[in-house]
Amino acid sequence: MSLQPAYRVSVQVPPAYVQAVQDGICAVEPLRGGHYDRVMWIDAVGEEQFRPLPGANPAYGRIGELAKVASVRLVFTLPRDPQRLARVIEAGIRPHHPWEVPAIFVDECLIWAPLA
Repeated sequence: MSLQPAYRVSVQVPPAYVQAVQDGICAVEPLRGGHYDRVMWIDAVGEEQFRPLPGANPAYGRIGELAKVASVRLVFTLPRDPQRLARVIEAGIRPHHPWEVPAIFVDECLIWAPLA
């Protein structure tokens, strides 16, 4: 076991879409951790807010009005490989997420993991 460079990815998801986003991510990346896969943290339901501006095509809310919606945060790690990260975001998250611009956060970190 050692510290390995990784990306920690967080994405805010409306509760009704959590399973679809999880399945989309895991269809392109197994999210392995040792002898486990689909390793992911799921936070309790919170609230996300935004105001669609002119030119937006919101799945929820109206142009110019503040919208508040329930949201769950999914968090997972990936080996620090930019191509894998891009594939997870473009093929795993975005097609399965209802928002025009999903809230996706990526941090570089170290994770304690088995040597590959």
